[in-house]
Amino acid sequence: MKKATSLKISISGVRGIVGESLTPQLASSFAQAFGTYIGRGAVVVGQDSRISGTMVKKAVISGLLAVGCQPIEIGICPIPSIQIFTKETEARGGIAVTASHNPKEWNGMKFISGEGLFLNHHQVEEFLDIYHQGEFSRIGVNEYKSPKSEENPTVPHLRKLLSYLNVELIRSKKFKVAADCANGAGAVLVPEFLDALGCRKILINDVPDGSFAHHPEPLPENITGLCRTVVEQGADVGFVQDADADRLAVVNEKGDPLGEEMTLILASKHVLSKNPGAVVVNLSASQAIDDIAREFNVRVFRTKIGEINVVDQVLALEGKTAIAGEGNGGVILPDIHPCRDSFTAMGLILESMASSGKKVSELQEQVPKYHIIKDKIDGTQEEAFGIIRQLKRNYSSQEISLLDGLKIQFKDSWFHIRPSNTEPIIRLLAEARTKKQAENLLSKFKKEISEII
Repeated sequence: MKKATSLKISISGVRGIVGESLTPQLASSFAQAFGTYIGRGAVVVGQDSRISGTMVKKAVISGLLAVGCQPIEIGICPIPSIQIFTKETEARGGIAVTASHNPKEWNGMKFISGEGLFLNHHQVEEFLDIYHQGEFSRIGVNEYKSPKSEENPTVPHLRKLLSYLNVELIRSKKFKVAADCANGAGAVLVPEFLDALGCRKILINDVPDGSFAHHPEPLPENITGLCRTVVEQGADVGFVQDADADRLAVVNEKGDPLGEEMTLILASKHVLSKNPGAVVVNLSASQAIDDIAREFNVRVFRTKIGEINVVDQVLALEGKTAIAGEGNGGVILPDIHPCRDSFTAMGLILESMASSGKKVSELQEQVPKYHIIKDKIDGTQEEAFGIIRQLKRNYSSQEISLLDGLKIQFKDSWFHIRPSNTEPIIRLLAEARTKKQAENLLSKFKKEISEII
């Protein structure tokens, strides 16, 4: 396969390797395009904790100033906090300097509307058209607006969390919680949040310096330190966030990682038990979501992968969605804010433990059993589509979805292949009732793919 460029421009924003494809000039140009698109006014600028964050952020601020915007700098801040702060302060929009779960050599930008939502497909097209044309609405020196700063940008987010959750019930349980912030942006709010919920906290990797003690994607193989801490400290639960704190993975009281899929499954079961309503998830979220929805007689809506695709469907349902999210540990609770939020996920799981009186391992036993395996191969979008065309022909007799890549549905299992929105890779997912069945399914398709290539 050909080597793909490290610069990724997609519905999920812009990401690249710092010093290779992501430069100050590039960051400034995107900021100028965004400022031109949304118009002059206040623009919130936050960042995750990456070492390169200051360089990219300063370039972004310069670009915004050049087109007449007034940057509101909020420093290192969780992504959901940035989104909520942008909406609550009625800013024109926001830019989050982050590369989410990518390794530390990466950085990027996510672009946020005045509603505190990531730009949708239509908005991205208009914004990128301005970027590619290079027609920015630059101003003269006499029109420059001085940047401002905000010292407590997480306050609106925390207020919303505590207004929704049954704080007194959670506080009464005095849970011992181990949390791994991955030395990311979550570390600026996790201590205060757990204190507000009356938890006895054990924090690791809680200095937001971007050093990333482990790969920031919250997968089981990356969180062995948290698993060990839960057992050694006798914690009731362990939580781990990604670098910008919109995703959450859970470790039970035995030190077993549940896998990021289980976060949304447990949260959905709890929310639907209190508030039955529609569930919106992406195409590759676990089949367990459908089983739980049937239990509560509610409908599941599936979307393309990408947070804004899920959010767009939530908005289209006009208040009928109880819970939404993605199977990567991204829980979306519209009653707090329509965005992926690791803090919402933490709160829901703690509330579920408190209201049921059950341990995390017992909550696991109450949800449908599936095993999902996620893999990836190097490849461009062009190469991915070639593979998809051939697999579609090979499996024309099966139930197929082309909503996002190709998903082939079998009786109690499925296989999904799609090009990544954020990295130069092709993602492969397989889910079945047991680990062995999922492994066999994935192995079968990887063999077929190698023959197609």
